Amino acid sequence: MAKSFDESLSLFKDKISECIRSQKSILVTTHIDCDGLTSGSIITKALIRAGARCTLRTSKEFNQNVVNSLKEDSRDFHIITDLGGGFSKQLDESLGENWIVLDHHQILEYEHDNPRVINAWKYGIDGGTEICAGGMAYFAANSLDEKNSDLSALAVVSALGDRQDQGERKSFTGKNFEIANKAKELGLVEIDLDLLLVGRETRPLSDAMAFTSQPFIEGLTWNRESCFALLNSAGITLKEDGRWRVPAELNEDEKKTIIQEITKYASGKNVTDIVSELIGYTYTFTREDKRSFLRDGREFSTLLNSCGRISKSGVGMAICMGDRNKILEEGKTILSEYRKLIRNYMNILSNERWRISESDNCVMVNGEGIIPETMTGTISSLIAGSPKNSGKIVILRTKAEENTIKFSSRKSFGCDSAINLSDLMKTGAEKFDGIGGGHSGAAGAKITKDKLNDFLDYLDVNVVNLSSKDNS
Repeated sequence: MAKSFDESLSLFKDKISECIRSQKSILVTTHIDCDGLTSGSIITKALIRAGARCTLRTSKEFNQNVVNSLKEDSRDFHIITDLGGGFSKQLDESLGENWIVLDHHQILEYEHDNPRVINAWKYGIDGGTEICAGGMAYFAANSLDEKNSDLSALAVVSALGDRQDQGERKSFTGKNFEIANKAKELGLVEIDLDLLLVGRETRPLSDAMAFTSQPFIEGLTWNRESCFALLNSAGITLKEDGRWRVPAELNEDEKKTIIQEITKYASGKNVTDIVSELIGYTYTFTREDKRSFLRDGREFSTLLNSCGRISKSGVGMAICMGDRNKILEEGKTILSEYRKLIRNYMNILSNERWRISESDNCVMVNGEGIIPETMTGTISSLIAGSPKNSGKIVILRTKAEENTIKFSSRKSFGCDSAINLSDLMKTGAEKFDGIGGGHSGAAGAKITKDKLNDFLDYLDVNVVNLSSKDNS
């Protein structure tokens, strides 16, 4: 049994080296979100550089059907990234020793003893805040060859996509901090304190301000006209050489002016809190073109998420692998479609209020018939980000394949509940013959439709009807 992270990485190196020497083929299976696409691409890039015969594919979830498909697959060895937690016994039974999982989701104690499970939590690393699957893949790639340190840039994107920028002023902590510093040292990423406006490299200033919801400013957030008027009256130049300026083009004086003007709208909010939310660390990918969706790390991660969530994972993987021509144009189109879908889903939920029930601690959302299962995480995160849901747990459900129901849960900003959502979803799902898991602050579950009422009763007892005192 591997006793340390370094020993596990050494095992990974030995396994892959043996595959290359004996010309074994490798299948990389990864998740469809940003962290999945980046982690799978990091490993695949490293394998290709090492001369391995490999294939990369995605899966929206990991279950017994996926295990069965791996068993029937013609490839000799399997690497699973951002997936596979809780399935080590099934993988051992189906694949013997011909597999490795690189992951960061919470796992059960018995999986700590399996050397083929290379999971952050085994080594005392918080997989919810200190490293994601992209980071785990980066260290595995670096164990093969230190020249793969340039893949640290993709690992930064993965951490941003998993919203692990939870340190002071949106900084990274733990292994993520180490990875980001390596990317900075190599000149791949610039890390600066700046205005945290959405679409730093691509959105016109008024749009960037309007679509920035943290902090939520009454009268400005989601109101383009008001933002345009504010910027105009403040003397900010909105156009230059016939095109709209973007936040990345603002000078320091303009940034100070914008902050001053925004705080005038801060009725009922502490000005210091607003300023602290408006200013944070940004991650600029210097080798990408200016005004590109890939130049700002957070935009890059959103683009990848959009590809995976609307069944265009291949485009996201191609971008991660380095394609920057027609495929990037396709990515822009996908991102536009993704944003339209999100607006549509949110509008329906807003209009059909019967779909939402609230308690002191929890917001339950019925997305059946509207939201596809691939979008549950995105929509639950947006609902959790709304100021009116601050301090609560958000649980969204929708219909999924094969007569199942998919649940996605999130802790909102300011939620100090002691409930571990990973344990909640995993324990509840298994109680009703389903699967579940994730992180303390974000997790999911899937059950068969005939168990829905039982599962809802379970959530009522364990979340919805708990008093705030019980959760503290």
